[in-house]
Amino acid sequence: MLYTLCFLLLFLLILTHAQEAAAYAADGFLLWYSKMIPSLLPFMILSGLMIRMNLSQRLGKWFQPVLNPLLRCRPDVNYGALMGFLCGFPMGARVAAQLYQTGKIDRQEARFLLAFCNNIGPVYFCSFVLPLLGRKLVAPYLLGMYGVPLLYGIILRRTLFRKLPETSGRAIKRIPSAQKPAVQKSSVSIRAAALLPQSAMFRENPNSSCLLTHLDDAVQAGLQSIISLCGYMILFNLLNLVPHLFLPRAGIWLSPLLEITGGLKKLGQRCPLYTLLLLPFGGLSCIAQTYSMIHDTDLPLGEYVVHKLLLTALTALYYLAWRCFFPHLFLL
Repeated sequence: MLYTLCFLLLFLLILTHAQEAAAYAADGFLLWYSKMIPSLLPFMILSGLMIRMNLSQRLGKWFQPVLNPLLRCRPDVNYGALMGFLCGFPMGARVAAQLYQTGKIDRQEARFLLAFCNNIGPVYFCSFVLPLLGRKLVAPYLLGMYGVPLLYGIILRRTLFRKLPETSGRAIKRIPSAQKPAVQKSSVSIRAAALLPQSAMFRENPNSSCLLTHLDDAVQAGLQSIISLCGYMILFNLLNLVPHLFLPRAGIWLSPLLEITGGLKKLGQRCPLYTLLLLPFGGLSCIAQTYSMIHDTDLPLGEYVVHKLLLTALTALYYLAWRCFFPHLFLL
């Protein structure tokens, strides 16, 4: 009943305030087109290609001397951590799900990666957030944005995930999708499934070494994912219509909680600390986009949200320590 009333209200608001609704939706589309496509799609294609060609383990081994003392994980897990930090959200969740689906890591390792690797990307942070806030310093903000999640991952590795394997050499069962109750498919549904594009799942062809075949799979899967992210950005930007109409004074503060990029543009430099504390959480749009990356697996979204809240709290402690020990440099 509650969902029905909410959807009905949103429909009425869109019909009665068509111009404002169209403007919010257009903002979401433009942000997706100008920010997400150039910054995410190449990484999605390249990472998918590397995983399909079994190159992720090799790259993980190259960084083993650096990451192994910190995380003490297998090379494929190191690859997931590396891609998550360098490529940014939602690549951390996407790579963890792909590695899990292809059997390169197990469920515990995928949960471990999802807990601390799915953060705002450094390119986005340095090229959009810091210039938007007008900050002079760079290193303290990078430490807060990426040092805190890395420290959190190190703590998790030695507590909740202390039993993860440290060496390779064991076979992992391929997990193609979430464990769901089996349903009997009709002949119509089977024929319909045969018409679906094969990019939705990894093709079962372990003996294929053709670069073009793997590239085609990676491109199609990347396009499918980036298009779904477009829908999320449009929808959550459109939801800004609700606080804009009912909470006009608070709307500018609530907007980043719905969709982080559009909301930060509206917020500007009004409260830098509020912005810096919102980034580890990412907003509701980021949570929905993360779900779109992992919904074909049995990885728990609720656990991911809890980790994001804990990371936000740890980031607040970091800025509190900065304020206490270096007050003359705080938020410069």
